[in-house]
Amino acid sequence: METFSRLIQTRRSMRKFTEEELTKEEVELLLRAALMAPSSKRSNPWQFVVVDDKDTLEALSKCKEAGAGLIAGAPLAVVVVADPLVSDVWIEDASVATLMIQLQAEDLGLGSCWVQVRERFTADGVSAGDVVRDLLEIPQPLQVLSIVAIGHKGMERKPFDEEHLQWEKVHINKF
Repeated sequence: METFSRLIQTRRSMRKFTEEELTKEEVELLLRAALMAPSSKRSNPWQFVVVDDKDTLEALSKCKEAGAGLIAGAPLAVVVVADPLVSDVWIEDASVATLMIQLQAEDLGLGSCWVQVRERFTADGVSAGDVVRDLLEIPQPLQVLSIVAIGHKGMERKPFDEEHLQWEKVHINKF
């Protein structure tokens, strides 16, 4: 395992994956991380749809006008949904769960990329969330936040260059 500091420095969005499938153990660790994500008042409003079917991954890759095509090349995607009736901060809770999946992927040496679904649309103006909901038969009132594409890294990415840290955006005691 890597140290956390190294983990957040090396975790970069991965948009190309090899064809190698994930092991059952890797998938289980990813889901454990998601299920351990903190949530407001421990309400756990999130749920996860794991997709490894190639045709479904291809269909998911077309859920919005741009930025989802990489899903077709991933061996696995985790669709993060949440129930707004369970928590008024479901967006934040589902966002934390999404990041937990990504950090676990990096810790396993896998690549991942967050594909935003909430508030995104197809070229025809159809809600990306509705496209995903219909495709995966997600019931109401669950809302789709994101899709995390995951796989073995198919490209090299340099770690985050700390020279680009924007320290001017940090304020002490007052803005």
